[in-house]
Amino acid sequence: MAEQPLIPESLSHAGLSERVAGIVLTRRAPRAWKIALVISALLTLLLLGSLAIVFTTGVGLFGVNIPVAWGFPIVNTIWWIGIAHAGTLISAVLLLTRQRWRASINRLAEAMAMFAVICAGIYPLVHLGRPWLAYYLLPYPDSMGLWPQWRSPLVWDFFAIATYLIFTLCFLYLSLLPDLATLRDRARSRIVQLCYGFLALGWRNSALHWARYEQANMVLAVIAAPLVVSVTGIISLDLAVSIVPGYHFTIFPPYFVAGALFSGFATVAMLAIIMRSLFALKDLITRQHLDYLGRMMLIFALVVGYAYTQEMFTAWYSGDEFYRMVYIDRWTGPYAPVWWSMIFCNVVLTQLLWFRRVRRSPLVLFGLAVTSNIGMWLERFQIVFTSTHADFTPAAWGTIWPTSWDWMVYAGSLGLFTFLILLFVRLIPLISMHDTRSKIHREDTG
Repeated sequence: MAEQPLIPESLSHAGLSERVAGIVLTRRAPRAWKIALVISALLTLLLLGSLAIVFTTGVGLFGVNIPVAWGFPIVNTIWWIGIAHAGTLISAVLLLTRQRWRASINRLAEAMAMFAVICAGIYPLVHLGRPWLAYYLLPYPDSMGLWPQWRSPLVWDFFAIATYLIFTLCFLYLSLLPDLATLRDRARSRIVQLCYGFLALGWRNSALHWARYEQANMVLAVIAAPLVVSVTGIISLDLAVSIVPGYHFTIFPPYFVAGALFSGFATVAMLAIIMRSLFALKDLITRQHLDYLGRMMLIFALVVGYAYTQEMFTAWYSGDEFYRMVYIDRWTGPYAPVWWSMIFCNVVLTQLLWFRRVRRSPLVLFGLAVTSNIGMWLERFQIVFTSTHADFTPAAWGTIWPTSWDWMVYAGSLGLFTFLILLFVRLIPLISMHDTRSKIHREDTG
Protein backbone atom coordinates (compact mmCIF):
# COMPACT_ATOMS: atom_id res chain seq x y z
CA MET A 1 0.00 0.00 0.00
CA ALA A 2 1.39 3.39 -1.04
CA GLU A 3 2.02 5.87 1.74
CA GLN A 4 -0.35 8.82 1.98
CA PRO A 5 1.31 12.20 1.23
CA LEU A 6 2.15 14.11 4.38
CA ILE A 7 0.73 17.29 2.83
CA PRO A 8 -1.79 17.78 0.00
CA GLU A 9 -0.10 18.17 -3.38
CA SER A 10 -2.31 21.13 -4.22
CA LEU A 11 -1.54 23.04 -1.02
CA SER A 12 0.17 26.40 -1.61
CA HIS A 13 1.89 28.77 0.80
CA ALA A 14 -1.08 31.14 0.68
CA GLY A 15 -3.57 28.33 1.16
CA LEU A 16 -1.64 27.03 4.14
CA SER A 17 -1.57 30.47 5.80
CA GLU A 18 -5.27 30.96 5.10
CA ARG A 19 -6.24 27.66 6.72
CA VAL A 20 -3.92 27.57 9.73
CA ALA A 21 -3.85 31.28 10.58
CA GLY A 22 -7.59 31.43 9.94
CA ILE A 23 -8.21 29.15 12.92
CA VAL A 24 -6.78 31.91 15.12
CA LEU A 25 -7.89 35.07 13.30
CA THR A 26 -11.14 34.48 11.44
CA ARG A 27 -12.81 31.15 12.13
CA ARG A 28 -15.34 30.83 14.90
CA ALA A 29 -14.57 28.27 17.54
CA PRO A 30 -16.34 24.92 17.10
CA ARG A 31 -19.05 24.09 19.59
CA ALA A 32 -17.07 21.08 20.84
CA TRP A 33 -14.14 23.40 21.64
CA LYS A 34 -16.41 25.69 23.67
CA ILE A 35 -17.90 22.78 25.61
CA ALA A 36 -14.45 21.36 26.33
CA LEU A 37 -13.21 24.80 27.41
CA VAL A 38 -16.07 25.21 29.88
CA ILE A 39 -15.54 21.74 31.37
CA SER A 40 -11.78 22.24 31.67
CA ALA A 41 -12.32 25.68 33.20
CA LEU A 42 -14.59 24.14 35.85
CA LEU A 43 -11.94 21.51 36.61
CA THR A 44 -9.33 24.27 36.88
CA LEU A 45 -11.55 26.03 39.41
CA LEU A 46 -11.81 22.70 41.26
CA LEU A 47 -8.00 22.60 41.34
CA LEU A 48 -7.74 26.12 42.74
CA GLY A 49 -10.41 25.47 45.35
CA SER A 50 -8.89 22.15 46.40
CA LEU A 51 -5.43 23.68 46.71
CA ALA A 52 -6.79 26.56 48.76
CA ILE A 53 -8.38 24.14 51.24
CA VAL A 54 -5.29 21.89 51.34
CA PHE A 55 -3.02 24.89 51.95
CA THR A 56 -5.20 26.22 54.76
CA THR A 57 -5.96 22.85 56.38
CA GLY A 58 -2.79 20.90 55.68
CA VAL A 59 -1.52 18.02 53.57
CA GLY A 60 -3.11 15.64 56.07
CA LEU A 61 -6.09 15.77 53.73
CA PHE A 62 -4.06 13.69 51.30
CA GLY A 63 -3.61 9.94 51.62
CA VAL A 64 0.00 10.38 52.71
CA ASN A 65 0.85 8.54 55.89
CA ILE A 66 3.28 6.08 57.40
CA PRO A 67 4.52 3.85 55.81
CA VAL A 68 3.66 5.47 52.43
CA ALA A 69 5.20 8.86 53.14
CA TRP A 70 5.31 9.71 49.42
CA GLY A 71 1.89 9.35 47.93
CA PHE A 72 -0.14 10.95 45.18
CA PRO A 73 1.95 14.14 44.85
CA ILE A 74 5.13 12.31 43.82
CA VAL A 75 3.17 9.93 41.57
CA ASN A 76 1.65 12.81 39.64
CA THR A 77 4.88 14.81 39.60
CA ILE A 78 6.72 11.97 37.88
CA TRP A 79 3.82 11.33 35.48
CA TRP A 80 3.49 14.97 34.40
CA ILE A 81 7.27 15.42 34.17
CA GLY A 82 7.46 12.41 31.88
CA ILE A 83 4.88 13.87 29.51
CA ALA A 84 6.57 17.28 29.62
CA HIS A 85 10.06 15.99 28.89
CA ALA A 86 8.87 13.84 26.04
CA GLY A 87 7.30 16.81 24.26
CA THR A 88 10.53 18.77 23.98
CA LEU A 89 12.62 15.71 23.23
CA ILE A 90 10.25 14.61 20.46
CA SER A 91 10.38 18.02 18.77
CA ALA A 92 14.15 18.40 19.18
CA VAL A 93 15.08 14.91 18.01
CA LEU A 94 12.76 15.09 15.00
CA LEU A 95 14.36 18.43 14.11
CA LEU A 96 17.92 17.13 14.44
CA THR A 97 17.13 14.04 12.36
CA ARG A 98 15.28 16.12 9.73
CA GLN A 99 12.11 14.06 9.88
CA ARG A 100 9.63 15.20 7.22
CA TRP A 101 6.60 14.44 9.38
CA ARG A 102 7.71 16.76 12.19
CA ALA A 103 6.01 19.91 10.85
CA SER A 104 2.46 18.84 11.67
CA ILE A 105 3.03 17.68 15.23
CA ASN A 106 6.00 19.60 16.65
CA ARG A 107 3.89 22.57 17.80
CA LEU A 108 1.54 20.28 19.73
CA ALA A 109 4.51 18.47 21.30
CA GLU A 110 6.14 21.73 22.42
CA ALA A 111 2.88 23.13 23.83
CA MET A 112 2.24 19.84 25.60
CA ALA A 113 5.69 20.05 27.19
CA MET A 114 5.15 23.62 28.35
CA PHE A 115 1.80 23.03 30.01
CA ALA A 116 2.66 19.61 31.45
CA VAL A 117 5.67 21.01 33.29
CA ILE A 118 3.40 23.70 34.78
CA CYS A 119 1.12 20.95 36.10
CA ALA A 120 4.14 19.00 37.38
CA GLY A 121 5.42 22.05 39.28
CA ILE A 122 2.26 22.22 41.36
CA TYR A 123 2.87 19.00 43.26
CA PRO A 124 6.29 19.64 44.86
CA LEU A 125 4.85 22.89 46.24
CA VAL A 126 1.84 21.02 47.60
CA HIS A 127 4.07 18.32 49.05
CA LEU A 128 6.04 20.93 51.02
CA GLY A 129 3.06 21.38 53.32
CA ARG A 130 3.90 25.07 53.74
CA PRO A 131 4.20 26.38 50.17
CA TRP A 132 4.63 29.97 51.35
CA LEU A 133 8.11 28.92 52.50
CA ALA A 134 9.05 27.50 49.11
CA TYR A 135 11.71 30.18 48.70
CA TYR A 136 13.79 28.22 51.22
CA LEU A 137 14.65 25.97 48.28
CA LEU A 138 16.46 28.85 46.57
CA PRO A 139 20.20 29.36 47.14
CA TYR A 140 19.95 33.06 47.93
CA PRO A 141 22.13 35.02 50.44
CA ASP A 142 20.26 35.86 53.61
CA SER A 143 21.06 37.09 57.10
CA MET A 144 20.31 33.69 58.71
CA GLY A 145 22.88 31.89 56.55
CA LEU A 146 20.35 29.29 55.39
CA TRP A 147 21.12 27.24 52.28
CA PRO A 148 19.11 24.50 50.60
CA GLN A 149 19.45 20.96 51.88
CA TRP A 150 21.10 19.53 48.76
CA ARG A 151 20.39 15.97 49.87
CA SER A 152 16.65 16.59 49.69
CA PRO A 153 14.87 15.33 46.54
CA LEU A 154 12.52 18.33 46.81
CA VAL A 155 15.48 20.60 46.10
CA TRP A 156 16.46 18.45 43.13
CA ASP A 157 12.89 18.60 41.83
CA PHE A 158 12.80 22.37 42.18
CA PHE A 159 15.93 22.92 40.14
CA ALA A 160 15.03 20.25 37.59
CA ILE A 161 11.54 21.64 36.99
CA ALA A 162 12.65 25.29 37.04
CA THR A 163 15.47 24.62 34.56
CA TYR A 164 13.19 22.68 32.28
CA LEU A 165 10.43 25.27 32.45
CA ILE A 166 12.78 28.07 31.38
CA PHE A 167 14.27 26.00 28.57
CA THR A 168 10.87 24.82 27.28
CA LEU A 169 9.55 28.37 27.26
CA CYS A 170 12.54 29.56 25.22
CA PHE A 171 12.35 26.62 22.80
CA LEU A 172 8.62 27.08 22.22
CA TYR A 173 8.78 30.86 21.91
CA LEU A 174 11.64 30.77 19.42
CA SER A 175 9.75 28.35 17.19
CA LEU A 176 6.72 30.67 17.26
CA LEU A 177 8.44 33.81 15.94
CA PRO A 178 7.83 33.33 12.18
CA ASP A 179 4.22 32.29 12.75
CA LEU A 180 3.58 35.20 15.11
CA ALA A 181 4.79 37.52 12.34
CA THR A 182 2.34 35.85 9.94
CA LEU A 183 -0.52 36.46 12.37
CA ARG A 184 0.63 40.07 12.75
CA ASP A 185 0.59 40.62 9.00
CA ARG A 186 -2.78 38.93 8.44
CA ALA A 187 -4.66 40.42 11.40
CA ARG A 188 -7.38 42.92 10.60
CA SER A 189 -7.77 44.49 14.02
CA ARG A 190 -5.20 47.08 15.00
CA ILE A 191 -5.09 45.80 18.58
CA VAL A 192 -4.47 42.24 17.38
CA GLN A 193 -1.74 43.50 15.05
CA LEU A 194 -0.02 45.28 17.91
CA CYS A 195 -0.24 42.25 20.20
CA TYR A 196 1.20 39.80 17.71
CA GLY A 197 3.67 42.42 16.47
CA PHE A 198 4.98 42.87 20.00
CA LEU A 199 5.35 39.10 20.42
CA ALA A 200 7.03 38.71 17.01
CA LEU A 201 9.96 40.89 18.17
CA GLY A 202 10.26 42.76 14.90
CA TRP A 203 10.48 39.69 12.65
CA ARG A 204 10.73 40.85 9.03
CA ASN A 205 11.38 37.55 7.21
CA SER A 206 14.81 38.71 6.12
CA ALA A 207 17.67 36.36 5.25
CA LEU A 208 19.55 37.54 8.34
CA HIS A 209 16.58 36.78 10.58
CA TRP A 210 16.21 33.32 9.08
CA ALA A 211 19.92 32.58 9.44
CA ARG A 212 19.92 33.53 13.12
CA TYR A 213 16.66 31.70 13.69
CA GLU A 214 17.99 28.46 12.19
CA GLN A 215 21.20 28.70 14.20
CA ALA A 216 19.43 29.39 17.50
CA ASN A 217 16.84 26.69 16.87
CA MET A 218 19.53 24.12 16.13
CA VAL A 219 21.52 25.10 19.23
CA LEU A 220 18.47 24.71 21.47
CA ALA A 221 17.61 21.38 19.83
CA VAL A 222 21.14 20.10 20.51
CA ILE A 223 20.88 21.24 24.15
CA ALA A 224 17.41 19.73 24.54
CA ALA A 225 18.39 16.07 24.29
CA PRO A 226 21.00 15.94 27.10
CA LEU A 227 18.96 18.37 29.20
CA VAL A 228 15.81 16.27 29.04
CA VAL A 229 17.68 13.04 29.71
CA SER A 230 19.51 14.57 32.69
CA VAL A 231 16.41 16.18 34.18
CA THR A 232 14.39 12.97 33.81
CA GLY A 233 17.31 11.15 35.41
CA ILE A 234 17.25 13.56 38.35
CA ILE A 235 13.55 12.89 38.88
CA SER A 236 14.17 9.14 38.78
CA LEU A 237 17.00 9.51 41.29
CA ASP A 238 14.44 10.77 43.81
CA LEU A 239 13.66 7.08 44.16
CA ALA A 240 16.81 5.27 43.03
CA VAL A 241 19.19 6.85 45.58
CA SER A 242 17.27 5.28 48.47
CA ILE A 243 17.90 1.78 49.81
CA VAL A 244 14.20 0.87 49.71
CA PRO A 245 13.60 -2.31 47.65
CA GLY A 246 11.52 -1.32 44.65
CA TYR A 247 13.12 2.14 44.61
CA HIS A 248 16.80 1.20 44.60
CA PHE A 249 17.16 0.24 40.94
CA THR A 250 20.08 1.43 38.81
CA ILE A 251 18.17 1.18 35.54
CA PHE A 252 15.66 3.83 36.65
CA PRO A 253 17.18 6.81 34.73
CA PRO A 254 17.00 5.23 31.23
CA TYR A 255 13.84 3.39 32.25
CA PHE A 256 12.14 6.68 33.13
CA VAL A 257 13.32 8.30 29.89
CA ALA A 258 11.82 5.46 27.85
CA GLY A 259 8.59 5.66 29.84
CA ALA A 260 8.46 9.42 29.36
CA LEU A 261 8.83 9.08 25.60
CA PHE A 262 6.18 6.36 25.53
CA SER A 263 3.63 8.49 27.37
CA GLY A 264 4.76 11.58 25.42
CA PHE A 265 4.13 10.04 22.00
CA ALA A 266 0.81 8.72 23.30
CA THR A 267 -0.22 12.21 24.45
CA VAL A 268 0.88 13.80 21.16
CA ALA A 269 -1.19 11.18 19.33
CA MET A 270 -4.23 12.03 21.47
CA LEU A 271 -3.85 15.76 20.82
CA ALA A 272 -3.23 15.27 17.10
CA ILE A 273 -6.34 13.11 16.70
CA ILE A 274 -8.50 15.57 18.63
CA MET A 275 -7.23 18.66 16.78
CA ARG A 276 -7.44 17.14 13.30
CA SER A 277 -11.08 16.34 13.95
CA LEU A 278 -11.93 19.53 15.80
CA PHE A 279 -10.51 21.94 13.20
CA ALA A 280 -10.89 19.83 10.02
CA LEU A 281 -7.16 19.32 9.50
CA LYS A 282 -7.25 15.72 8.32
CA ASP A 283 -5.21 16.55 5.24
CA LEU A 284 -2.47 18.26 7.29
CA ILE A 285 -2.42 15.80 10.21
CA THR A 286 -2.85 12.70 8.10
CA ARG A 287 -3.23 9.03 8.85
CA GLN A 288 0.42 8.75 7.84
CA HIS A 289 1.34 11.03 10.76
CA LEU A 290 -0.73 8.82 13.04
CA ASP A 291 1.05 5.78 11.64
CA TYR A 292 4.44 7.28 12.53
CA LEU A 293 3.24 8.18 16.03
CA GLY A 294 1.94 4.64 16.49
CA ARG A 295 5.31 3.23 15.44
CA MET A 296 7.11 5.37 17.99
CA MET A 297 4.64 4.32 20.69
CA LEU A 298 5.34 0.68 19.83
CA ILE A 299 9.13 1.13 19.97
CA PHE A 300 9.08 2.67 23.44
CA ALA A 301 6.39 0.27 24.68
CA LEU A 302 8.82 -2.54 23.85
CA VAL A 303 11.61 -0.75 25.73
CA VAL A 304 9.33 -0.26 28.74
CA GLY A 305 8.31 -3.91 28.61
CA TYR A 306 11.98 -4.89 28.55
CA ALA A 307 12.58 -2.68 31.61
CA TYR A 308 9.78 -4.47 33.46
CA THR A 309 11.40 -7.82 32.64
CA GLN A 310 14.84 -6.58 33.65
CA GLU A 311 13.50 -5.29 36.97
CA MET A 312 11.84 -8.61 37.78
CA PHE A 313 14.94 -10.56 36.75
CA THR A 314 17.15 -8.36 38.95
CA ALA A 315 14.85 -8.93 41.92
CA TRP A 316 15.11 -12.70 41.46
CA TYR A 317 18.80 -12.91 40.51
CA SER A 318 20.01 -10.62 43.29
CA GLY A 319 18.97 -13.12 45.96
CA ASP A 320 17.70 -10.24 48.10
CA GLU A 321 14.67 -11.64 49.94
CA PHE A 322 13.28 -8.15 50.58
CA TYR A 323 13.50 -7.27 46.88
CA ARG A 324 11.82 -10.57 45.96
CA MET A 325 9.10 -9.92 48.51
CA VAL A 326 8.31 -6.58 46.86
CA TYR A 327 7.47 -8.36 43.62
CA ILE A 328 5.50 -11.14 45.25
CA ASP A 329 3.51 -8.43 47.01
CA ARG A 330 3.00 -6.55 43.73
CA TRP A 331 1.62 -9.68 42.11
CA THR A 332 -0.55 -10.93 44.96
CA GLY A 333 -0.92 -8.14 47.54
CA PRO A 334 -3.52 -5.41 47.98
CA TYR A 335 -2.12 -3.40 45.05
CA ALA A 336 -2.01 -6.38 42.67
CA PRO A 337 -4.84 -5.04 40.45
CA VAL A 338 -2.71 -1.94 39.82
CA TRP A 339 0.31 -3.98 38.70
CA TRP A 340 -1.65 -6.31 36.42
CA SER A 341 -3.59 -3.40 34.93
CA MET A 342 -0.27 -1.66 34.21
CA ILE A 343 1.02 -4.74 32.38
CA PHE A 344 -2.22 -5.06 30.42
CA CYS A 345 -2.16 -1.41 29.31
CA ASN A 346 1.57 -1.00 28.64
CA VAL A 347 2.58 -4.43 27.39
CA VAL A 348 -0.44 -6.41 26.17
CA LEU A 349 -2.62 -3.79 24.48
CA THR A 350 0.31 -2.03 22.82
CA GLN A 351 1.07 -5.16 20.79
CA LEU A 352 -1.87 -4.14 18.60
CA LEU A 353 0.39 -1.38 17.27
CA TRP A 354 2.24 -3.99 15.19
CA PHE A 355 -0.71 -3.79 12.78
CA ARG A 356 -0.71 -0.98 10.25
CA ARG A 357 -4.50 -0.80 10.19
CA VAL A 358 -4.55 -0.17 13.95
CA ARG A 359 -1.92 2.58 13.73
CA ARG A 360 -3.78 4.34 10.93
CA SER A 361 -7.20 4.20 12.62
CA PRO A 362 -7.76 7.47 14.55
CA LEU A 363 -10.33 5.92 16.88
CA VAL A 364 -8.33 2.81 17.74
CA LEU A 365 -5.04 4.73 18.08
CA PHE A 366 -6.75 7.27 20.35
CA GLY A 367 -8.00 4.44 22.57
CA LEU A 368 -4.53 2.91 22.77
CA ALA A 369 -3.00 6.32 23.54
CA VAL A 370 -5.46 6.78 26.41
CA THR A 371 -4.81 3.31 27.84
CA SER A 372 -1.04 3.85 27.48
CA ASN A 373 -1.20 7.04 29.53
CA ILE A 374 -3.34 5.26 32.12
CA GLY A 375 -0.81 2.45 32.18
CA MET A 376 2.11 4.85 32.69
CA TRP A 377 0.24 6.53 35.53
CA LEU A 378 -0.41 3.12 37.11
CA GLU A 379 3.31 2.36 36.74
CA ARG A 380 4.21 5.44 38.78
CA PHE A 381 1.51 4.56 41.31
CA GLN A 382 2.72 1.01 41.85
CA ILE A 383 6.37 2.06 42.13
CA VAL A 384 5.64 4.63 44.84
CA PHE A 385 2.98 2.77 46.81
CA THR A 386 3.99 -0.89 46.60
CA SER A 387 7.65 -0.20 47.41
CA THR A 388 6.90 1.35 50.78
CA HIS A 389 3.59 0.03 52.11
CA ALA A 390 5.29 -3.19 53.34
CA ASP A 391 8.83 -2.27 54.36
CA PHE A 392 11.45 -3.97 56.54
CA THR A 393 9.37 -3.77 59.72
CA PRO A 394 6.12 -5.82 59.58
CA ALA A 395 4.66 -3.81 62.46
CA ALA A 396 4.67 -0.73 60.22
CA TRP A 397 2.94 -2.36 57.25
CA GLY A 398 -0.20 -0.69 56.02
CA THR A 399 -2.33 -0.06 52.97
CA ILE A 400 -2.72 3.57 51.95
CA TRP A 401 -5.15 4.76 49.28
CA PRO A 402 -5.66 8.23 47.78
CA THR A 403 -8.37 10.35 49.36
CA SER A 404 -11.02 12.41 47.59
CA TRP A 405 -8.70 15.44 47.90
CA ASP A 406 -5.98 13.59 46.05
CA TRP A 407 -8.37 12.82 43.23
CA MET A 408 -9.76 16.35 43.08
CA VAL A 409 -6.31 17.91 42.78
CA TYR A 410 -5.36 15.37 40.11
CA ALA A 411 -8.59 15.95 38.16
CA GLY A 412 -8.00 19.68 38.48
CA SER A 413 -4.48 19.35 37.05
CA LEU A 414 -5.92 17.49 34.06
CA GLY A 415 -8.43 20.30 33.66
CA LEU A 416 -5.69 22.93 33.85
CA PHE A 417 -3.64 21.15 31.18
CA THR A 418 -6.66 20.84 28.88
CA PHE A 419 -7.69 24.46 29.49
CA LEU A 420 -4.23 25.77 28.57
CA ILE A 421 -4.04 23.58 25.45
CA LEU A 422 -7.47 24.72 24.26
CA LEU A 423 -6.57 28.38 24.75
CA PHE A 424 -3.23 27.84 23.02
CA VAL A 425 -4.73 26.43 19.81
CA ARG A 426 -7.07 29.44 19.56
CA LEU A 427 -4.31 32.00 20.07
CA ILE A 428 -1.35 30.34 18.32
CA PRO A 429 -1.26 28.28 15.08
CA LEU A 430 -1.39 24.63 16.12
CA ILE A 431 0.59 23.62 13.03
CA SER A 432 3.98 25.18 12.37
CA MET A 433 3.39 27.18 9.19
CA HIS A 434 7.02 27.97 8.46
CA ASP A 435 8.08 24.33 8.80
CA THR A 436 5.23 23.23 6.54
CA ARG A 437 6.13 25.92 3.99
CA SER A 438 9.71 24.64 3.96
CA LYS A 439 8.42 21.14 3.29
CA ILE A 440 6.18 22.39 0.44
CA HIS A 441 9.14 24.24 -1.06
CA ARG A 442 11.41 21.19 -0.89
CA GLU A 443 8.81 19.00 -2.55
CA ASP A 444 8.16 21.59 -5.29
CA THR A 445 11.87 21.93 -6.04
CA GLY A 446 12.81 18.34 -5.42
